[in-house]
Amino acid sequence: MINDRISLREKSIVFIGFMGVGKTAIGESVAKKLYRDFIDIDKEIEKEFNMPVREIFNSIGEKAFREKEKSMIKDICQQKLKIISLGGGAFLQDEIREFCLAHCIVFFLDISWESWKERLNIIIDSRPVLQGLSLEEIEQLFYKRQGIYSAHHSKMGTDNLEIEEAADYIVDSLKLAWDMYEPR
Repeated sequence: MINDRISLREKSIVFIGFMGVGKTAIGESVAKKLYRDFIDIDKEIEKEFNMPVREIFNSIGEKAFREKEKSMIKDICQQKLKIISLGGGAFLQDEIREFCLAHCIVFFLDISWESWKERLNIIIDSRPVLQGLSLEEIEQLFYKRQGIYSAHHSKMGTDNLEIEEAADYIVDSLKLAWDMYEPR
């Protein structure tokens, strides 16, 4: 059963953004600072299937991955006090997007194409969606997803920010919002 009466301070926080933007690293830091559990949806799916996402895509298929992703996100988003990192493609599903926006605080971690492109060599092998794409096709995917990520509660640019700087900014902004909207 979904509890719509969760206070703003107790709502789980969801990080969205393009693959490789830093959702996991920033999310882990925010979780430590707020004394919350951190959950990386992709890592949880990997544990369940006992294989990396790339192998899941290759052996079981993207459809099975997306179904597991949807059920897991819906379950975890109903829990209090979690910090959740979604895979870059999860928010593409209308049902996931609407559910997260209705039950959690959704932070869009934004990055410019120029800054993201510098990370490509580090992340390309672990991202099945990028396999076989040219740089131009990856850029098209990047900008296509920007429109989907525009549905959020808060947005933060991550260009030129260290993980701890980004996490501190998010924690400070959350505390300010909590005090404004739910004073103790």
